[in-house]
Amino acid sequence: MVVGFLASRTGRWLRIVTGAGLVLGGLASGTSRGAALALVGLGPLIAGTLDLVLVAPLFGLPMRGEELRRELGVPEEEPLLQRIQASATRPPPVTIH
Repeated sequence: MVVGFLASRTGRWLRIVTGAGLVLGGLASGTSRGAALALVGLGPLIAGTLDLVLVAPLFGLPMRGEELRRELGVPEEEPLLQRIQASATRPPPVTIH
C-alpha cells in the first residue's frame, strides 16, 4: 500500500529529499514559477520531517506516522537518524599535560 510506504523510514527520507530538491531547485531558478515550486516543495519536506502522511486521511487512516504504522500493523521502525554508539573497547585518548 502506498500509504504504508510513505509512513516507512524509506518513504520519509524520499519525501524529505524530494521536498528539499524542489525547494532548492525552485529557489535556484529565481523566477516566480521557481518560488511557487519552492512553496510546493515545503509540503513534502515538512511532512516527512514531522512524520506526517498528508494523504492518509483520504483512506480513513490517521495522519501521524506512529499512529498510522500501529494501525497498519507495521512493526515499529528505528528512528529516522540512527544513533552511532562509540565502541566500549576503544581505549581512552591519551592527554599530555
